[in-house]
Amino acid sequence: MLNLDFSKRVIIETTQQEWIDSPASGVRRKLLEREEAERGRATSIVEYKPGASFTTHEHPWGEEILVLEGIFSDENGDYPAGTYIRNPPGSSHAPFSKKGCKLMVKLHQFQLDDTSQVRVNTNETEWLPGQGGLQVMPLHSHGTEHIALVKWPAKEVFKPHRHMGGEEILVLSGEFCDEYGRYPEGTWLRNPHMSTHHPFVDEETIIWVKTGHLG
Repeated sequence: MLNLDFSKRVIIETTQQEWIDSPASGVRRKLLEREEAERGRATSIVEYKPGASFTTHEHPWGEEILVLEGIFSDENGDYPAGTYIRNPPGSSHAPFSKKGCKLMVKLHQFQLDDTSQVRVNTNETEWLPGQGGLQVMPLHSHGTEHIALVKWPAKEVFKPHRHMGGEEILVLSGEFCDEYGRYPEGTWLRNPHMSTHHPFVDEETIIWVKTGHLG
C-alpha cells in the first residue's frame, strides 16, 4: 500500500520520480497512491510509448484520466492533451497511443452511483470567473466531489480556507504556493479532510483540483 493514509498530507514532485514498467509493453508509470499491485485504488502518472496498447479490460469502480501530453486513444476516439475523461464503474475499453502520450490516471475511486461518462476537451471549453482573479473550468461534480481546472493570474493570493472532504491538486503549469512550500509544474498534492492553507502564486499557474472526496 502506498499513500493510503488520507489523514496525512502528501506532496510528490512527479518530475523527480523514476518510471516503473507496467505489465503492458511500452507503458510506464509513476505511482502516487496505490492499494495493490494491479488492483484496487490507484493514482499514477502513466506514459504510453508510441504504438503501446492495453488489451480490453474493465473498470469495475471506474477510471478517471487527464491527458497531459500527446494523444491517448481507445476504440471510441482520440483524446488530445487537455482532455478530461471519466469512464464509469463497469465500463471497459482497449486503450492505445499511436504517437505516445502521458496521462494522470485514477482508478477505483468512483461512487457506484456516479455513472456519467465524461469527455471534456479543455482546449475548447470556456473559462468561467472565480473568486478574486481566478478563472475556473468545471469538469465534473457528483455529491460532495467537485473537479475543475483553476487558472491563477500572476501575483494572485487566495483567502485562507479549510478543505471539507479534502483536496487533491496536480500542478499543470507555473508554480502553486502556500505557507508550507512551493510546488512546481508536475507536483501532486493531497490535503486531508479539514486541513487548512493560504495559497498564492507568483506567476500564472494552472492546476487540476478535486475537492470533497476524502471525507
